[in-house]
This record gives sequence, structure tokens and C-alpha cells, in this order.
Amino acid sequence: MSDSRIHRRLIDTLYVDAMVLADEARGYFDQRGRADRDSLDPMSRVCFSCESLKVTTRLMHVIAWLLTQRAVDCGEMAPREALDPSRRLGPAPVSDPDAFEAMPMVAQGLIAASTELYRRVERLDNAQSDEDVSPSPARSMFERLAMAF
Repeated sequence: MSDSRIHRRLIDTLYVDAMVLADEARGYFDQRGRADRDSLDPMSRVCFSCESLKVTTRLMHVIAWLLTQRAVDCGEMAPREALDPSRRLGPAPVSDPDAFEAMPMVAQGLIAASTELYRRVERLDNAQSDEDVSPSPARSMFERLAMAF
């Protein structure tokens, strides 16, 4: 299997994970989590709302980055365009550990899952920026020689 097919499968898998997590977060923070939120003291309710926004922000940055990668894979965008700062993974808001501990268990799970997914994609984004987008002439020559023999 070629590197591009592996990359495509990885991007597709991460995209599905992000969309499922986004749907779970929306369902919880908008509906099912209301009873949890209402049981909190006023300051914790504010933190609950802030954490909801942080989860959403992380996920939207991830989804936007993954859609950019899909556009590159489909040939709709040049790989160099994907390295433009406006198309890179946006910064993720950080959750305060004390606020995290005060959240209901379901909220903690969603916060942790969004943070972990963001970190996985962040590693890919950082690795992508470390790669040389256009291979060196010497590397191209070695690859052509390898294919010839």
C-alpha cells in the first residue's frame, strides 16, 4: 500500500472520529447535559459552558484541518497551499485542570477525547510542516533509479 493511500485512510478515520465526537459533544452539551449543568454551582456552570466552547473549538480546528488534507489528497489543493498558516491547525484552548475536575464525568470524557484527538492531529500537522514539500533533486534521482531496477 502506498504512503498516499495510508495517509488517506488515516485522514478518513480521523475525520469520522472527529465527526462522531462532535455529534456526541453537541448532543451532550446542548441536550443531555442540561441536568448535569443545572446541578452545578453558578461558577461551575460558567466553567461548564466554557468547556463546551473549548471542546467545540478543538473539534472545529481538527475538522477544518482534515478537510484541507482531503482537498490535497483529491488534487483540489496543492500540498504547498496546505502549509499556509491560514490552513494549518488552529491553536487549541487549554482546559484548566481544576475546572476539568469539577466537571461531570461525561463532560470530562468529552473534554479528554477532544484534547486527545487534537493532539493526534497536531502531531500530523507538525510532521507535515517538517517535511520537505518538494523533494530534493538528489532524492528524485535515487527514486527514479530505484524504480528502474
